[in-house]
Amino acid sequence: MAFDNDPLTEKVIGLAIEVHRQLGPGLLESAYEECLCYELAQANFVFQRQVALPVVYKSVRLDCGYRLDVIVENRLILELKTVERLMPIHQAQVITYMRLSGIRIGLLLNFNSAVLKHGLRRLMLSDRYATRDLTVSSSHCDLNQEG
Repeated sequence: MAFDNDPLTEKVIGLAIEVHRQLGPGLLESAYEECLCYELAQANFVFQRQVALPVVYKSVRLDCGYRLDVIVENRLILELKTVERLMPIHQAQVITYMRLSGIRIGLLLNFNSAVLKHGLRRLMLSDRYATRDLTVSSSHCDLNQEG
């Protein structure tokens, strides 16, 4: 399946555009997240919000507060921004989240754009990254042995 024609990303982009059309730019990221999650629920998508993302360093799991904004259907990361313009560091952030989580597809959405399609980046990882379990209950920096 071609990445640009992925039905899940296409549907989620459509929902994000609807939220942007209704609200316009200028609100806090949390407002767009709340409204987008409402639209995801109305469309019967399975999703999780503010999912803890541990970093595994030398076989030690470190939960230092990284959070994925939204995961849709356990295979799409949504990273929402409300910035003047997207910078390379924003894309690098999503790629790192994708690599650490094993989720191969990500959407970077800047709701502070006049037109959302100008603040949208689709990202995809190669097949060499394996999916990891993202279940972490701690919300502070904690050391847990992996394995």
